[in-house]
Amino acid sequence: MSWITEYVRPKIRGLLRRDVPDNLWTNCESCSQMILTKELHRAMNVCPHCGHHMKALVPDRLAWTFDNGECTRIELPPAPVDPLGFRDQKKYTDRLKDARAKSHLDESLIVAHGTIGGHPSVVGVMAFEFMAGTMGAAFGERFVAAARLAVLQKSPLVIFTASGGARMQEGAISLMQMPRTTIGVQMLKEAGLPYIVVLTNPTTGGVTASFAMLGDVQIAEPNALIGFAGPRVIEDTVREKLPEGFQRSEYLLDHGMLDMVVSRKEMRETLARVIGLLMRAPATPEDGKAEPAPAVVPDAAPAAPAA
Repeated sequence: MSWITEYVRPKIRGLLRRDVPDNLWTNCESCSQMILTKELHRAMNVCPHCGHHMKALVPDRLAWTFDNGECTRIELPPAPVDPLGFRDQKKYTDRLKDARAKSHLDESLIVAHGTIGGHPSVVGVMAFEFMAGTMGAAFGERFVAAARLAVLQKSPLVIFTASGGARMQEGAISLMQMPRTTIGVQMLKEAGLPYIVVLTNPTTGGVTASFAMLGDVQIAEPNALIGFAGPRVIEDTVREKLPEGFQRSEYLLDHGMLDMVVSRKEMRETLARVIGLLMRAPATPEDGKAEPAPAVVPDAAPAAPAA
């Protein structure tokens, strides 16, 4: 019996047991349907069952936005380390180390440049995977660096927002990033360059109260939560039930806060069209190669008078 128990049974169990990777399936946050992770990624993290737009990582967002997914990230000013010496349940420096290790990013704003529909563009992406995309001490300077690059290249600046607002571990220093970002927006306006904001889920707090609502064109993904304070906080404050869909993209579009709500699959095409209109440049194919100009046939020369 010991031979059967100790040898045969483990062998049979080993044949029947299959190791399933933890990341093989993804559960939709909206409809709770199980989706193969590979299929979900091919669908740009949009649920094929209900159309819910899930969060996107920075590398994916850049790949979906630029032509052929090709872009160049720029080096940005380093972030000050724990300017207030903050500590709650653990040191702020330890939280930063954990966030950098998990996200493989150094801060919550990444900037790159490339082409969108053939138009040279500068794109900034807020990383929700890095401490919920909160604004730290280096955020304002990074935003200004993106604006300076756009002015230098005479290109539009596109910002994808996804944030919980100011970073509480940096107190008033974090709040000072709000006026700092508006300086970058003003630089673009003085240079006559387009500033386009794409609001994704969620965009809240000081981000909404500053640069996220200053775009020349305001675009949002479907059903994105956009607001300063969350709906629960507002309901507790005003002691009233909020309207259905309050602070969602479609509600803000109906009330004049947004210019359009665009699906993620159509975002690059829409950005290319908007940039072309604002820069007064013809649209080009997604591969970034300009279409050949149509041949111009000169008018026929007038016939010589008969002798």
